[in-house]
Amino acid sequence: MKYFAAADSLYEITEKYPETLRVFLAHGFSQLADAGKRATFGKAIQLDIALQMKQIDVELFVHALEEAISGNASSAQRERNENKVYMKGLLPCPVRLPLQEALDGFVAAKQEEGVEIHAELKAASMGLDWIKEEVAEATSADMLDDLYLSAGFDMFFEDMYFGRFIKEGSFADPIRRNKINAAFDGIGLTDPYGRYGIIAVVPAVFLINTDLLNGRQIPQSWADLLNPEWERSVSLPVSDFDLFNAILLTIDKTYGREAVAALGRNMLQSLHPAQMVKSDRLKVNKPTVTIMPNFFAKMAKEGGVMKAVWPADGAIISPVFMIARNPVSKHLQQLAELLAGPEAATILAHQGLFPTVHPDVDNRLGPDKKFLWLGWDYIDSHNLNRRFVECHEAFEQGSVSLT
Repeated sequence: MKYFAAADSLYEITEKYPETLRVFLAHGFSQLADAGKRATFGKAIQLDIALQMKQIDVELFVHALEEAISGNASSAQRERNENKVYMKGLLPCPVRLPLQEALDGFVAAKQEEGVEIHAELKAASMGLDWIKEEVAEATSADMLDDLYLSAGFDMFFEDMYFGRFIKEGSFADPIRRNKINAAFDGIGLTDPYGRYGIIAVVPAVFLINTDLLNGRQIPQSWADLLNPEWERSVSLPVSDFDLFNAILLTIDKTYGREAVAALGRNMLQSLHPAQMVKSDRLKVNKPTVTIMPNFFAKMAKEGGVMKAVWPADGAIISPVFMIARNPVSKHLQQLAELLAGPEAATILAHQGLFPTVHPDVDNRLGPDKKFLWLGWDYIDSHNLNRRFVECHEAFEQGSVSLT
């Protein structure tokens, strides 16, 4: 070993060679992402013992560490200058293409100015792993793009990913509005500390198969849906991790952990939203209630057996977050303003039915359309990753208790 000994602690190695941190994080040593845990957990365990515990090949891992130290990882650094901007994002399918067109126009105009905008905007169905891996491996903010756009609590708040860069001030909300859309009055949607930008939300609503009610009243709220009468009657978007996690966390915060288990007991099956709209055509396991993004609920045929219901206690929301390098450069600011501006906001609100925070865009929602939002006090006072695990466990225990 060129730079360290097998008996060196993880703390000694990462302190002496910070560039090795990304290698540890990429191999599951998530505790090391937090400086405090790195100083306690990291000091208490030697490299050889840690690798043995995780059953990681010592030779290959040491080689990866030595490559990082020797500078081979420097290729991950972005070429930085005032005329280059890098961004990555994921957006739901209904809005990605029209927003891509607006983005392409901006990129072309900037190219004429001699400015390079490197933008990757993918469909949310692609998943976040391609971004998560990049962020987990980064040992400094300079190894990351300038702007990121997506739903997803775990990616933005977990220390293993963006959480550590937000805490150090390397990324923040590039817009910081003084006023947002009146549809969100009273729920405290804006981050009071200016860390996380939100451009829109994905609301979860109910779609009811009225042919399967069997004398039951149509549920008008999440509280109604937790009733035992809906046992094995509900379909949930489990594969849509962003929305599903938002649902579990918000139910946990609003109604308690037992309510999460009750939702698990009431689940019949998991369906993709596109399947949910046609769930009345299923041959078996037809759900009475499907929980889905509002966009898909609106696709249900009018006059048919499927009836959309906006929960009276509020549609649970999964925000579409936007964070950018801090401080914000001129061209990066213009890109952020495009993505949060009136054209993009109108596309989100009218084509995707994702209510926008832009104050001047009509979300076409009546005053009775409320939202259930997790809230910044809850976010700042809880380890969301731990809460995800606890809520998933409670949900799964509820769902298997009936087998």
